[in-house]
Order: sequence, then structure tokens, then C-alpha cells
Amino acid sequence: MITPPVPASAPSGPLQGYRIDHLGVAVADLDRAARFYRDVLGCPVGEPVVPPGQGIAVVFVTFANTRVELIAPTSAVSPLPDLLENQTINHFLERSPLGGLHHVCYEVDDLEAVMMRLAQAGARILGKGKPIIGASGKPIVFLDPRTAEGTLIELKQGA
Repeated sequence: MITPPVPASAPSGPLQGYRIDHLGVAVADLDRAARFYRDVLGCPVGEPVVPPGQGIAVVFVTFANTRVELIAPTSAVSPLPDLLENQTINHFLERSPLGGLHHVCYEVDDLEAVMMRLAQAGARILGKGKPIIGASGKPIVFLDPRTAEGTLIELKQGA
């Protein structure tokens, strides 16, 4: 049974009004994927970013209403199992060699407050439960898909 929608007069929840920052897409070949988005789809594609110590390279593709983060591994074994456990890009590509949607990132105003609220509600933060600095230079954490209705969710501290 689907729960009926919340009436407009109800108090807004802690994620009400927050926006999708980006969709994370795992790719096996970052250059090839960037060319597809730029040359075939006609989208603006940023310069590659290699976050130190994360074993990935990313490029951001800009759309009118959001961004897509193309993510490729830069090492055979991810250095991030203590952050992402078995949800790293390397693990994803082992399961799905062609790549695909890896995660959804939501920008939040107060990452620490949202983390506490979600923990109280039973959502589990992957790894050690502490933020790291992501590819955008902001603190991020990931929610365990087993406690987030099957979706790997990245939460990113807003400005």
C-alpha cells in the first residue's frame, strides 16, 4: 500500500527544499564517457578532477537542472572501502562492467544535523560515519543502500 501524500499544510521535513546536487554515474573509461556527453549529447563537460587518495577521477557534466558526475577508478583496488565498504566504483564496475547510475547526491544545509537525524531514524552512514572531502571540495557522507530504500545516497554539505 502506498502512503497518501502529506498535506501541503504539514510541517516540512528536514530534506524539504534541498536539491539534487548531482547524479553519480560509474564509467569504465572516463575519456570515452566525457566525449559521449560532450560530442553526442552536446553537454558542457568540465575538466577532470582527481580527488587525492580516493582512487577515482571525475568530470562533471552540466545540464539545465542538475549535474552528472562521471566517475572512473584510477586504481585496480579502491582505497575507500573504509568509507564506501562494498559500494566503491571498483565494486560497482565488477558487478556492472558497462557502468551505470551509482548514487544520487543531495546537498544539505547542515550535514552534521542531517546525519544525526538520519541515524536516529535508523539510516546507516557507510564506513566510519565521518565526512570526508569530496570531489567538489565539500564534506560528504554516503548512506547504506540497505537502510535507504535500495539507493546509495551521498549527502553533501552546502555552502
